[in-house]
Amino acid sequence: MDLVERFLGYVALDTCSDENSETCPSTEHQFELAKLLSKQLREMGALNVLVDEHCYVYAEIPANTEGQPVIGLISHMDVVDSVPSAGIRPRVFTYQGGDILLNAEKGIVMREKDNPRLLSQVGHRLIVTDGTTLLGADDKAGVAEIMALAEYLLTHPEFPHGTVKIGFTPDEEIGRGADLFDVQGFGADFAYTVDGNVSSGIEAENFNAAAAVVTVHGYNVHPGSAKGKMRNALKIAMKFDSLLPPHEVPEATEGREGFFHLNGLNGAEETAVLRYIIRDHDEEKFEQKKETLKRIAAFINETEGRGTVEVSIRDQYRNMRQVMESHPEAVERAEAAIRAVGLTPEHIPVRGGTDGARLCYMGLPCPNLGTGGNNYHGCHEYVSVDEMYQVVDILKEIVRAK
Repeated sequence: MDLVERFLGYVALDTCSDENSETCPSTEHQFELAKLLSKQLREMGALNVLVDEHCYVYAEIPANTEGQPVIGLISHMDVVDSVPSAGIRPRVFTYQGGDILLNAEKGIVMREKDNPRLLSQVGHRLIVTDGTTLLGADDKAGVAEIMALAEYLLTHPEFPHGTVKIGFTPDEEIGRGADLFDVQGFGADFAYTVDGNVSSGIEAENFNAAAAVVTVHGYNVHPGSAKGKMRNALKIAMKFDSLLPPHEVPEATEGREGFFHLNGLNGAEETAVLRYIIRDHDEEKFEQKKETLKRIAAFINETEGRGTVEVSIRDQYRNMRQVMESHPEAVERAEAAIRAVGLTPEHIPVRGGTDGARLCYMGLPCPNLGTGGNNYHGCHEYVSVDEMYQVVDILKEIVRAK
């Protein structure tokens, strides 16, 4: 099956996860893709194909060359639910430069000036949406690339390789993709998540991450008799957010700079809830950010009354850098593979996280590789077909017997 055909088949399935769900998987429709992938893997001839009760997919391609490390390849099946993810209408075309008209009826245009990577993709085949949904390249591009590699290995027995383990996870987009991953059963010496952007990218460091919920308790009375009585939880919530460092937000930071990101605010006069994600590459600064939230809560409780604000903070994942520095073989192998296909490796600090960040601390060294995708989590998401094929070639070189 052609790589593009695979990808288009996968994005046709709505697999958004749901952070408000307490089940695993968080949404039942993720099983639809899991079952399709397991069926295709069996038809290819992969061994030990399994979809477990929590929607994790596992498979194995047996070695045809002895003395090789067992290498794992992992991607996630879910997409974010913050952007429409159903009824995706993809379009494949050859990019000739300039702005891209995504939707003539709605006047939706992707501007070249806002997407500098387009300058290096003139002549590439691109896959875009109609501007009303995401595309799902995060991470169905990675899924398609791993599946294309599996098909190649299983139909080219002359290509020398060790054992390759394949894993597809649910719920990565809500930070739970590695929660129930069977590291011991997977049995890889090291692995790669295929979940990045540029095809030549290697990501072996990432944000430390936490999620915070700030609950504000107000006091509501009829506005006609509110003088001296009402404490409006919404206004107190606005005050809380205003006390955070204004320059430490996603829209004002880059590289290894951390941030507070307000990604949810709801409530009324009686109760309001703010939801934040906290990110920083530096562990000390990360801990300081968590303390900042607590200090602001203490200040407001002093000025507005005890118990006005409650803060709950949950750590999500840690920077994989410390683990990867102790296991350089995975990064070195990826560097050599990228050079072998004629590209220059780009070491990129991840301004986010992957399943690999969690898996590193579960005993499986797991840097992240690119997919060729761009503008993840938005309606201007797109992927370069040319870069997707480059990624498949890089994966071949990674698993090639040395």
